[in-house]
Amino acid sequence: MPSLPSPEELFAGILFGSIGLVVFRQGRRQENVRRWCIGLALILYPYLVSGSVLTWGVGLLLCLSLFFL
Repeated sequence: MPSLPSPEELFAGILFGSIGLVVFRQGRRQENVRRWCIGLALILYPYLVSGSVLTWGVGLLLCLSLFFL
């Protein structure tokens, strides 16, 4: 049976998923494929990674990629 995620992972998933939803909607509205893809990645990645450090690290890198790519 899989273990439950830690509170840090849950908070990170909710935070980055919410940011991803906003970015996804902006990308779709502005027809900006890069923002759309990053938003979708922010929504989906918490389901694919485990561990709080990895969850926070990937989320921060994806958020930073919005500004530097």
